[in-house]
Amino acid sequence: MPRAEANHTLARQWEMLKLLPPRPPGITAAELTGKLGDLGYDVTKRTVERDLNELSRLFGFTCNDERMPYGWHWMEGASLNLPGVSLGDALSLRLVEDQLRPLLPSALLRALEPRLQQARDKLAELAPSNAQARWARKVRTVPASLPLLPPQVMPGVLDAVQEALLGDRQVQVHYQRAGETDATLYTLHPLALVQRGPVSYLVATAFDYPDIRTYAVHRMRSAEVLEKIAQAPAGFDLDAYIASGALQFGAGQTIRLKARVDVALAQILRETPLSEDQSLGQVWNGFCALNATVQDTWQLRWWLLSHANQAVVLSPAALRADLTLRIAEAAALYGV
Repeated sequence: MPRAEANHTLARQWEMLKLLPPRPPGITAAELTGKLGDLGYDVTKRTVERDLNELSRLFGFTCNDERMPYGWHWMEGASLNLPGVSLGDALSLRLVEDQLRPLLPSALLRALEPRLQQARDKLAELAPSNAQARWARKVRTVPASLPLLPPQVMPGVLDAVQEALLGDRQVQVHYQRAGETDATLYTLHPLALVQRGPVSYLVATAFDYPDIRTYAVHRMRSAEVLEKIAQAPAGFDLDAYIASGALQFGAGQTIRLKARVDVALAQILRETPLSEDQSLGQVWNGFCALNATVQDTWQLRWWLLSHANQAVVLSPAALRADLTLRIAEAAALYGV
């Protein structure tokens, strides 16, 4: 038997063993054939029956032949812990691998690396004969904004931040704020680590202050884990914090945005609304009236400025004034 065919057979048989239930009445050969088909294995019921009979001599499973149809199951006391990864596990690991890397502690990532490599190897081995194993080659996620390269992080800084966060301990960092030339010493109480595009942010409080802030990990010039226990604000919830707009930067206040947008931008907003309560009026003179409840953030301003030739903000007045000033400054830079 050619090596590739042998590996395919072994992979299929391994998946079949994973599908066996731990107790009677078990699973029939026909049901196993269907489930293997769902996993991308083109196999007949007769082949499955032959595999079951052969493998039952090597592994601790048996056939419940008390009534038809016969069901296969593991015997009582048999070990169900099969090494390796299933095809579904391999595909899942491969699809999330790039997202996992910046979020997992280094020690855990090192421990997981053999599993990730095993997933890559399994998909590569099965790809010629299994359509599902080729799925990872056919899907991608891409950033909606301009793709930027990740910033350089000082050696040891991310490890220290992750260690402090994992152990609920304080961390002392020399932090260089944007636009400043010198780093300032902070004692931080880590609350969470959030990946926003290519940048990692530590969500934390500083010293004894209750204010929750974000600290870009790449702006930390050094980091040292302290023995002192980190203190978390009562009731802190990471999901609620993110939902408040904190990671979009700004005051996070809710505003009612009113604007006129051209037909092209209106079509985009119909497909991907700004908010649950967004409304778009009828087209008049090439523009539609837009109303939406949004967070007042830098992200909102960047988005509005990127569509400055397609959208005119009517209110709030403070937002309109800020955008008017920025557009005038941009025009001056271009000599307009």
